[in-house]
Amino acid sequence: MEKTIVVDNISKTFLLSKKQQKIERTESNKKVAVNGLSFTALKGEIYGLLGPNGAGKTTTLRCISTLIKPDSGDILINNYSVKHEEEKVRSAIGFLTSDLKLEDFFTPNYLYDFFSKLHGIELEVANQRKETLFKKFGIDKFREVKVGELSTGMRQKVQIVISLVHDPEIIIFDEPTNGLDVLTAKVVTDFLLELKEMGKTIIVSTHIFSVVEKICDRVGIILDGSLVVEGMLKELVKENESLEDYFFTLIEGREEL
Repeated sequence: MEKTIVVDNISKTFLLSKKQQKIERTESNKKVAVNGLSFTALKGEIYGLLGPNGAGKTTTLRCISTLIKPDSGDILINNYSVKHEEEKVRSAIGFLTSDLKLEDFFTPNYLYDFFSKLHGIELEVANQRKETLFKKFGIDKFREVKVGELSTGMRQKVQIVISLVHDPEIIIFDEPTNGLDVLTAKVVTDFLLELKEMGKTIIVSTHIFSVVEKICDRVGIILDGSLVVEGMLKELVKENESLEDYFFTLIEGREEL
């Protein structure tokens, strides 16, 4: 299978302010967010990056998406380095993060058109894709409603649609169902499965076991910035055992060590 994403021994350390040191309950002014992390994602699969809050998942995805650079190691996206070929990487990926804030006074229609132009998409192609995505996510009736007046779920749908305006080969979603009601979450997970069937490569970062069990082909479990386990779900989890049971057994074993 073709390796679309190769994360090669990356590390990332952040400096902490006095306030952050108090929150982290540490006297050190440094926090190692990612520590020697390596994994690969294959073409046409959904790879789940699973771990508790603070494990380093979001930092990893920000490195993959070129928002920040790893201190050491490298990441290859379709053989392009995130450290040296950022523009080529960005043209190939779509990135959804909870940190994406849409301006309240813009409408979904305006935002979609704006980001389509940024990506240099032809008007006819952009319009056709907009109609398809707006219909799929139920945005049609709200296309001229200001973002500030939309529900949390609808804003999340608009963010997803905007991140996919250029029909990227690789999709990176950080907690895609976080804060969504069950109906909206199902729309999102079903759509990710559709994208997989289209041959897209998808990385999903989450702490929700059911999401991983439903959509992921392989999973990497990250704790304290390091990958501790990786494999096919059916290989990791025994018969009559849930992913949640496996995860907490793993945690308990590490605590004993």
